[in-house]
Amino acid sequence: MMNPDPSFPAARSALALVLAVTALLLLSGCRTAPPLPPANFSEPGWHVQQGQAVWKPRASAPEIAGEILLATHPSGRTLVQFTKSPFPLVAAQSGSNRWEIQFVPENRTFRGRGQPPGYFSWLQLAPALATHPLPKGFTFTPPGASPWRLDNRESGEFIEGYFFP
Repeated sequence: MMNPDPSFPAARSALALVLAVTALLLLSGCRTAPPLPPANFSEPGWHVQQGQAVWKPRASAPEIAGEILLATHPSGRTLVQFTKSPFPLVAAQSGSNRWEIQFVPENRTFRGRGQPPGYFSWLQLAPALATHPLPKGFTFTPPGASPWRLDNRESGEFIEGYFFP
């Protein structure tokens, strides 16, 4: 008669634990935030500004000049769109404790709940212009004699521009 392996009950318990945790993770799932509805600027309260901007996505990338649209609503909803005519390059929205950013040429969209993550500069522009505190690593030069400028010191990204009166 063979001696039973003393590690067998421990291995079976470990396997049961792994299966239980896997099942729990699969059943609980992770629900991504739904897309934000399109902004309707004909609704009362929207303040829309248009202008010119230069965007450098990272330190090693070239600068891109284009048109910028910033729309804000008293409810806290914001929309920023950067376009290199005739193509939109970036569209970023936030509001209702949700955020969304689209990089149109790459067909990539990111969205989430709560505060926008600190690494998407386009989602930091409206708060910067409203003089709200920015995440660590960002600096903002407000409009004045020169254009406004938002810098992400960690990535080398910057957005610089002005709005038409």
